[in-house]
Amino acid sequence: MIVVTGAGGFIGSVLVWRLGQMGRRDIVCVDTRPGASDSRNLAPLHFREYFTHEQFLERMEQRAWASDVEAVFHLGACSSTTETDWDYLTRNNIEYSQRLCEASLAVGARFVHASSAATYGDGSQGYSDDHARLESLEPLNPYGCSKHVFDLWALEHGLLDSFVALKYFNVYGPNEWHKGGMRSMVCKGHEQIRDTGRVRLFKSDRPEYADGGQRRDFVYVKDAVEMTLWFLAHRSVNGIFNVGTGEAADWNRLIRAIFAAMGREPQIEYIDMPAELRGRYQYFTEADMTKLRAAGCDVRVTPLEEAVADYVQQHLMTGRHLGE
Repeated sequence: MIVVTGAGGFIGSVLVWRLGQMGRRDIVCVDTRPGASDSRNLAPLHFREYFTHEQFLERMEQRAWASDVEAVFHLGACSSTTETDWDYLTRNNIEYSQRLCEASLAVGARFVHASSAATYGDGSQGYSDDHARLESLEPLNPYGCSKHVFDLWALEHGLLDSFVALKYFNVYGPNEWHKGGMRSMVCKGHEQIRDTGRVRLFKSDRPEYADGGQRRDFVYVKDAVEMTLWFLAHRSVNGIFNVGTGEAADWNRLIRAIFAAMGREPQIEYIDMPAELRGRYQYFTEADMTKLRAAGCDVRVTPLEEAVADYVQQHLMTGRHLGE
């Protein structure tokens, strides 16, 4: 039995979809809402059972399934980078994850946990997933802090040689519509082009970056899921690992790829960065993929323009969720 928490969400539902493609039907989906099993992301997919996160944790801590659980992919969390309720983040992203980690390891399940590239903060400490650098990181927002606290807890308790924590970079792709303001710029950009014919990007307030020249490591969700599932077949590989492409691209290139996929000429308008983002905005992210590649993971990274075209043409322009 394979468990996916956050199964009704973005990466979680894509993981469930991919497991279904692999022929797995023994999937247990977990999320926060009692009715999420009928959500647009999950409804077309194959899985065995659905539980709320409280129900599932109770069963795990009572060892209701004992040795039946092969793996737990813990992707459920509050992923909003603008969330300011630290008590909520503590309960949801830290304490729940700690309890689930311990319960999973207690029954011998493979535990794969979603950390985040938000833990790297402004990048001044680099983007290496070396455990020796973990304590020096300074996240820029409470969400990043919550993920960092969990990683530090695992390090302090000597657990990083027992499970996997994955630092996802800027993931984009199908099944993210529900995320509202946290949707990727590919999704938002497509809507802006469809509705207005142009895309708005933040101006740069740093001289070393041109307007739209801020760079991020954009990784297609289908590639991110393949890297995630690689750890299912390689149980001896543990620790913190980056999940990205290893190649940063600027916003201008990303937006041009969206226009090209839609068969239109680029029209980009640069606007002032909101005051609340100044000093908290990441100008550059690039996953150091050395550790993952050295571990033997040879998952192909889809080139940016190819991935954007697949997302735009097969999903955004059609409205199709995966599995439909």
